[in-house]
Amino acid sequence: MRDRWAAYRRRVTIALVEDLQAALAPDRVRAEPLELALYGRDASVMRGSAAVVCLPTSTAEVAACVRIARRHRRPFVPRGAGTGLAGGAVPVEGAVVVVTTKMDRILAVDADARVAWVEPGVVNLDLTRHLAPLGLHFAPDPSSQQACTVGGNVANNSGGPHCLASGVTSGHVVALEVVLPDGEVALLGGLDAEPTGLDLRGAFVGSEGTLGIATGIAVRLTPLPPAVATLLLDFASVDAAAEVVSGIIAAGIVPAAVEMMDQRITQAAEAFAHAGYPTDAAAVLLVELDGLPGAVADARERVTRIGEAGGARTVRVAADDAERRLLWKGRKSAFGAVARIKPNYYLHDTVVPRRRLVEVLRQVYAIAARHELLVMNVFHAGDGNLHPLLVFDAREPGVMARVHAAGEEIVAASLAAGGVLSGEHGIGLEKRDLMPLQFSPDDLDAQARLRDAFDPDGVANPTKILPAGSRCADLQAVPEGVWV
Repeated sequence: MRDRWAAYRRRVTIALVEDLQAALAPDRVRAEPLELALYGRDASVMRGSAAVVCLPTSTAEVAACVRIARRHRRPFVPRGAGTGLAGGAVPVEGAVVVVTTKMDRILAVDADARVAWVEPGVVNLDLTRHLAPLGLHFAPDPSSQQACTVGGNVANNSGGPHCLASGVTSGHVVALEVVLPDGEVALLGGLDAEPTGLDLRGAFVGSEGTLGIATGIAVRLTPLPPAVATLLLDFASVDAAAEVVSGIIAAGIVPAAVEMMDQRITQAAEAFAHAGYPTDAAAVLLVELDGLPGAVADARERVTRIGEAGGARTVRVAADDAERRLLWKGRKSAFGAVARIKPNYYLHDTVVPRRRLVEVLRQVYAIAARHELLVMNVFHAGDGNLHPLLVFDAREPGVMARVHAAGEEIVAASLAAGGVLSGEHGIGLEKRDLMPLQFSPDDLDAQARLRDAFDPDGVANPTKILPAGSRCADLQAVPEGVWV
């Protein structure tokens, strides 16, 4: 009986692959075991299993993939560059993975209106580089900026170091062309200052592929600032650095970015980037100010005074753009630099009130020590968005259980301090079952009803974000991704 069932499944999958190959070029439909394994995970510590991977190049092809998946009674999972850290792009058993990285064209730029239409596979940093000669940029800048795509930024409502003053992705998307879960194409939002009707654009941004697939994105462009100052402050204690962050904001200064790194991550980043970070410091702050030259000069002096009064050992101001880029290279390469220490890391993404940064950071260190794990902290300190990295070797017996236990305790500590589950990485599979810690049954029911309005059959990236039981008669019948 088992052999007959396996043979039936193979025949069904072959028929699915053949239909997709007829709609797309055969070389853009992949079903080899190695490729399925590669697309069975994202940058998180989770993995799943796909039936087939397809790489469309147009809205029409995305719609065809969705319709074929529906016809074969398969769920579908949108995927960009796979840099997500919450398991949002991990396919459930038997899913069709729709990869948008080949849709990588910048379709139009209106410098006067400060709007650009792009396809979802455009790499975030490539867009900003394309816009630089026009004196414009796309403000959201995740640390994975060199690899992550604008479509993925939309799916997760991504942030980044420079979102303290500018805001996250939702504030920089004005319209979306999307393929809905039934295969129809719709336009959400618009280029008018006040589009009529419900804000379905706002509902879609951050929905992690559960409401459909974005195939065209109108992004708001931001002028490059006329003046920029980047400061590096170093401290003898983590507590002192965190207190200075609060002091800067309390003084009415809103920097473009305020990033904090503790000693371990600073040492790893310095060994990779050679940015001149002081490796003997317990913590460093990277503070960037931008705006009109006079305002930037004034803010630079004020930040310097606040830092020195708060215990900064030195305050270094980048002398030119080359030094500024090097300082940021170290910060944005920090996660990858961890591989010099151990091969794996589990990165969390909670947000806590700034006034409780010191308290929660102490708890993070204590939790890691209790579970005999190495923790490194690098995070968007200005808005309290913590990114503790639990660094480990997955080959060590029993280590994953300790990692997940420590991760759940860090989330609980953040929520107890008045924080939230995620600042920019999304919920995905990773934090789905923790949603009731932040949201009431009525909250979850409202979210489920919105999702049902777009996807009544539950085929768009199923099992993500909402836990079982979020709605009446909720059935999570599709097998879920599993921890590594």
